[in-house]
Amino acid sequence: MSVAARLEAGLRPVLRGGLPVRLEAWDGSSAGPSDAPRVTIHSPDALSRIFWRPGELGAAQAYVSGEIDVDGDLDAALTHVRSVARSRGLAGLGFSPAVASGLVKVLRDVRLPPRAPASQARVRGRLHSKLRDRAAISHHYDLSNDFYELILDPSMAYSSGYWCSDEPDYTLADAQRDKLSLILDKLGLKPGMTMLDVGCGWGSLTLQAAQRGIKVVGVTIAAEQKKFIDARIRDLGLEDHAEIRLQDYREATGEYDAVASVEMGEHVGQRNYPTYVEVLRRSVKPGGRVLVQQMSRTGKHPGGGPFIESFIAPDMHMRPVGETVAFFESGGLEVRDVHAMREHYVRTVGAWIETFESNIDRVTALVGEEVARVWRLYLVGGGMAFRDGRMGVDQILSVRPGRDHTIPPVRTW
Repeated sequence: MSVAARLEAGLRPVLRGGLPVRLEAWDGSSAGPSDAPRVTIHSPDALSRIFWRPGELGAAQAYVSGEIDVDGDLDAALTHVRSVARSRGLAGLGFSPAVASGLVKVLRDVRLPPRAPASQARVRGRLHSKLRDRAAISHHYDLSNDFYELILDPSMAYSSGYWCSDEPDYTLADAQRDKLSLILDKLGLKPGMTMLDVGCGWGSLTLQAAQRGIKVVGVTIAAEQKKFIDARIRDLGLEDHAEIRLQDYREATGEYDAVASVEMGEHVGQRNYPTYVEVLRRSVKPGGRVLVQQMSRTGKHPGGGPFIESFIAPDMHMRPVGETVAFFESGGLEVRDVHAMREHYVRTVGAWIETFESNIDRVTALVGEEVARVWRLYLVGGGMAFRDGRMGVDQILSVRPGRDHTIPPVRTW
């Protein structure tokens, strides 16, 4: 019996039916519907990974290692597989002892799994200790500034844009500029006022605020990001208005007219989130505004799922937006506005994918084939999660009690 035929026979009990894809095996055999997305298995190592780590992680390891290829549109293929799984009631791929024994007998190619891919994160130590947080952030953000420049817009904003037009000449750069302007407007900042940017990334918000005459302190624990922002501050002559500190958010000091934190709260962890909220509260003057832009997620994988947690953002934690709002309220901040922006992230990720694919040769030359495959899977999967409503992103605007706030009763945003 050919490899593909054995695979189809062995997986039928697990999949509750036939293969959802057209499977091409390393011996040249094939099985599955001819009109379904085509998946090629180049090596029995792929089977070993999937057998020992059923579901998302094993398949992702095989894909990033080049042991599995998906022809054509990766989004379309993954969407098709998810649709079939949903229609068959497959909540998650798993093997009972009896099915596992049967698979080994039928497949005959299963062996001990290869080592985890080199691109898989390896962080150690106490969860969300400063040392471990620094390692987790470094794994993701210190890949190289040159790499991120091949994906992001020129401002290097690594967060959802705010798309204010459908005109063809309206670009990702415009959406990011409008997002940054929206944040500064919501914070009510004017020239001469002060702002703390917690988790400032590559400085897109810090720089736009400084160019408005606002005095900004940004904090990051990613060394490569600090180098990048410092150079831009010098190039733009903003040394009197912007300062970047390489420090953990828990070490932030001072009291500011406003505080912003854009898609950084996902990285602090569930247990440390009250500490994060307290840092935001104590850092803003009474009556001052705090704006957090943050991803939300429902379901059993608050870290984003086994692939994201293992390859992209170890230790990340997301939750439904209502639970995050409760943290702010119990932490002494008055929540004044919650702005859901999920559809904006779909367009943002779509633009990142387009830029990534247009630069794929340069990406691969810079970071290698394996990391390029990691990022293709990450971007496509992320876009699907926002499109399908499994993830969201929200701007939460709060004020610190103790003095009258100046948020207008009629919103202009």
